[in-house]
Amino acid sequence: MRGTESIFSEDFQEQPYWWSQWQPHDDAPLPVPREVEYAIVGAGYAGLCCALELAQHGKQVVVLEAGLPGSGASTLSGGQVTGGINVGKTMASKKGIRQRSDQHQRDMLREAAEGYRFLEQLIEQHHIVCDYRQTGRLAAAWIPEHLESWKKRLPLLNEVSQVNARLLSREELRAELDSPAYHGGILIQRAGLLNPARYYAGLLAAVRNAGVTVCSGSAVSQIEKQDAHYRVISGRGSVRARHVIIATNGYTGPEMAHLHARVVPVTSHQIATEPLPDALRKSLIPGQRGVAETQRVTHYFRYSPDGTRLLFGGRARFYPLNRRQSARVLYQHLTQRFPQLRDIKISHSWGGKVAVTLDYLPHIGQTPQGCFYAAGCNGSGVTMMSWLGHRLARHLIEQTPLHSSPYGVSPLPGHPLYTGNTWFMPLLGSYYQLRDRIDKSAHSQKN
Repeated sequence: MRGTESIFSEDFQEQPYWWSQWQPHDDAPLPVPREVEYAIVGAGYAGLCCALELAQHGKQVVVLEAGLPGSGASTLSGGQVTGGINVGKTMASKKGIRQRSDQHQRDMLREAAEGYRFLEQLIEQHHIVCDYRQTGRLAAAWIPEHLESWKKRLPLLNEVSQVNARLLSREELRAELDSPAYHGGILIQRAGLLNPARYYAGLLAAVRNAGVTVCSGSAVSQIEKQDAHYRVISGRGSVRARHVIIATNGYTGPEMAHLHARVVPVTSHQIATEPLPDALRKSLIPGQRGVAETQRVTHYFRYSPDGTRLLFGGRARFYPLNRRQSARVLYQHLTQRFPQLRDIKISHSWGGKVAVTLDYLPHIGQTPQGCFYAAGCNGSGVTMMSWLGHRLARHLIEQTPLHSSPYGVSPLPGHPLYTGNTWFMPLLGSYYQLRDRIDKSAHSQKN
């Protein structure tokens, strides 16, 4: 049995693997302007895509970022991109969109697929070098019942989202993924991988080139409504704006009380292995696809863009952990799935906040104060938050009602017992993890 410290490589870093390619920085912080037409709070994918579209239509825009641009979830994700396969999934059920009309389901899936096309066009239009490849994605079935659930979803997904997905038997999945842990899976052809930090860097450059003022270190403490304008107070000065857009997602604080009480931040942890031997690199995921599991508390993994390392993520625990603690938990989960990696060490450990909404759906909308917002990636941040920011900007430019988007039909739901304090997450998350173990154990006993 290996000692707990021996799982770490000599050059182990408590920061994202992606930051070896591009690390958040701001060499020349800009002053907060006194007055603009649009003030955007949050410089993640949603905030930047919204700012880019507005600026390209001649609007004056400032983006206020609490830390360094890119220091939040946008450069911390797993870098897997899809077009709608996760819309409406919950930890309680993996059956997809629930309790929605058939037309609303179709509309949400159709727009999610449009979001994927937008992402590809954005990368091409602005010549963003981010290691993007349409590799396909594997949904690895935790238990056989999950395959049956996916089998029911596939006709609608393929028809509306055009993801070109098909079922894989256990033997077919094993040829794609060298792990004994799964009972078959689904191959989604229209899906891909990118480097989220390099994508962010390219997007940030495009935004700045379009004339947008991006202000780092400008945490917003208050938004005041003043007749036809707003006064947005930040740590580096206040700005008068005609419109305010909140794009803080999983990093929404109590100063934005309406959204703070409707978005549940959940930390997703990740690790990167040291470079793998050639034999392992060729055998683990020979098609070099992205992979996500189907259980309630899921894990996701992929190779690094250069194909040398395995990047493995998931909800290690639902209470605070330091980077070494989360790495140990994820290493245990990793080696349960891939016993052949027990002699491989961990080189990086990091984590970022995913925004979960109470209906598990993305939203664009307005607060009672009149501020606009885009929120609720629910684990699909690269594609969905990029799209929501762009989609919200189109509404503002064209002055169309928000409900013309299926993600603007209903406001973010709240709950009387939730005010932004996530005290319940350790209990709820542990319950779902227990249910996953029970499901697995029950199936093992049957066989």
